Amino acid sequence: MIIAMIPARMGSQRLARKNLRELAGVPIVTIAIRKCLNAGVFEEVWLNSENDEFSKFAEKEGVHFHKRPEELGSNQATSEQYVAEFLRAHECEYLVQVHSIAPLLKTEEITSFVEVLRTGKSDVLLSCEEVHIECAFDSKPINFTYSRKTNSQDLLPIQRISWSITGWRRSAYLAAVEAKQCATYSGKVAFFPINPMASHVIKTEEDLRIAEALWPLVHS
Repeated sequence: MIIAMIPARMGSQRLARKNLRELAGVPIVTIAIRKCLNAGVFEEVWLNSENDEFSKFAEKEGVHFHKRPEELGSNQATSEQYVAEFLRAHECEYLVQVHSIAPLLKTEEITSFVEVLRTGKSDVLLSCEEVHIECAFDSKPINFTYSRKTNSQDLLPIQRISWSITGWRRSAYLAAVEAKQCATYSGKVAFFPINPMASHVIKTEEDLRIAEALWPLVHS
């Protein structure tokens, strides 16, 4: 059983009520719900929030609403905490988290992601943007060398984790939580490339403006 979970807390420091902001006249939380439904790969779709206002959006679109404890909706709460709380309450083999703040992720990408999760052997599937350019960390080359110049298209890509969509095996996640280990990356980790626009997430007003500009390109 594979279920989808869309996290949507009301509080946000950088962009107030960001999950209720609109693209093309539709709240981004509703966009996420509809994509999960249209993907046709989930037995259940859940909207997960500490705020009852989001239950109206779930009911209107015909999906389930999970009310997490209020303390798991604060800026101090971590994703590991609210994912673990959700997984303890809902039986499944895999959980797929689809972020509403990544509205440029396409329905087809969700479908392909779930197929890879279902047929693969990973415990964690991370969406990523493959960056085909020279990259360094702490002033040291990662995917190139100072000894020679390589054409960018010949470089090994850097996998930048996007969090637009993420999948976890429930048993492995909860086992890591019980062992007081990092559950997010517990077990066998695999990567799923998505297009650069799908990896764009909305955290600020500027991010929203960028998404508005890219929206027609994604849905042309």
